[in-house]
Amino acid sequence: MEDKQKLFLFEQAPVPRAVLSMAIPTVISSLVMVIYNLADTYFVGMLNDPIQNAAVTLAAPLLLAFNAVNNLFGVGSSSMMSRALGRKEYDTVRRTSAFGFYCSVFCGLLFSFIYIIGKNPVLTILGTDAQTVTATGNYLKWTVACGAMPSILNVVMAYLVRSEGATLHASIGTMSGCFLNILLDPIFILPQGLNMGAAGAGLATFLSNCTACAYFFILLYVKRKKTYVCINPRMFRFKKAIVMGVCGVGVPAAIQNLLNVTGMTVLNNFTASFGSDAVAAMGISYKVNMVPMQIALGFSQGIMPLVSYTYASGDTKRMKRAIVFSVKIILGFTAAVVVLYYFGAGFLTRLFMENENIIDYGTSFLRGMCFGLPFLCMDFLAVGIFQALGMGKKAFVFAILRKIVMEIPALYILNALFPLYGLAYAQTVTEVILAVTAVLVLRNLFQKLSQNSSLANRETVV
Repeated sequence: MEDKQKLFLFEQAPVPRAVLSMAIPTVISSLVMVIYNLADTYFVGMLNDPIQNAAVTLAAPLLLAFNAVNNLFGVGSSSMMSRALGRKEYDTVRRTSAFGFYCSVFCGLLFSFIYIIGKNPVLTILGTDAQTVTATGNYLKWTVACGAMPSILNVVMAYLVRSEGATLHASIGTMSGCFLNILLDPIFILPQGLNMGAAGAGLATFLSNCTACAYFFILLYVKRKKTYVCINPRMFRFKKAIVMGVCGVGVPAAIQNLLNVTGMTVLNNFTASFGSDAVAAMGISYKVNMVPMQIALGFSQGIMPLVSYTYASGDTKRMKRAIVFSVKIILGFTAAVVVLYYFGAGFLTRLFMENENIIDYGTSFLRGMCFGLPFLCMDFLAVGIFQALGMGKKAFVFAILRKIVMEIPALYILNALFPLYGLAYAQTVTEVILAVTAVLVLRNLFQKLSQNSSLANRETVV
């Protein structure tokens, strides 16, 4: 049962090789996911209808809310599973995976039910008006009313598979759905196909998520004798240790994403007051900026099993080397992207919409957003480390600082001082402060781990 190759990667492989082996498939998967999100915006943008494009933008916070469940049962379960693997507690790994799987199924069905019965209030909260409400509702019919469960489940299953080091299979599963979505988008959205507009983008997303789930079900069946990931209903129990272990990391991660939804909803509502062109431009800029953000997020998620395993097994020196190597890679990459985005903002916006007003808005928005990338990615890495080590409270504090204490107030203040254009700089201002805080907290954490390790070594000698 025990996979020696995975153990070699966790315990003995050179740190750069171990980090890149874990991170690269996750980064590629994250990049493909961003491309498929951009595909919706790109093909809807080809209609040259700001209302259809605004519908996809206005619906985004509700789809982002799925990440609350993804993080609760995906991040929470995978962190606990990797730490249990480091301690060789294999029964805990199986029971944790079953718990995460079945809770995700239930939450996905609950999400769809709540949206169906509360559709009109939800659309109002999202910032729709008489022009955009129909297109937004048609998009959400497929992505939420029908598609909440497969959308959540395929991400959670990727986390479960990744927790034992199978990052390549996790990425293939995710990418299989993404590639299908990209293929289906022009068929469903454009006049040359079914001419469904934003609704077609939603339908393509629904079908692609179902395909990704199917891949994971087939994978687990084929590897049923070689994996610790278990979805056998008989292994599902509300055991206190498992519930507390998953929720200790997952609940703060889920709240963090709910706060992200709140922040994005506030941003969209501010932007909506300036018209559908501004909303469409903000949506394009946000999604273009998501490309490097998701790459950095994928890198931090990819190394989480390695960080969890080395921490639980007591190899803190290896853990710190992996983190320091990751910081160098991520900061170098995002610094290069800032230069590219600042000088190429107009060109990148024009790729999605041939509307001069939207291009002007988008150029200014993207330039404002991109400055925060290196700082945001440092924050991502810090939160990922806290989650990997089971330190959910620290991750939760960072989430509260980011959205409630800093970013949402910054949106109000900057919009008042610099109407509309100030909105794009709220995240940058927030992340600069948080990045400094993250470095200080991580340095303090490393010092404590070194002290504990030295103390343990002295006790062993005695």
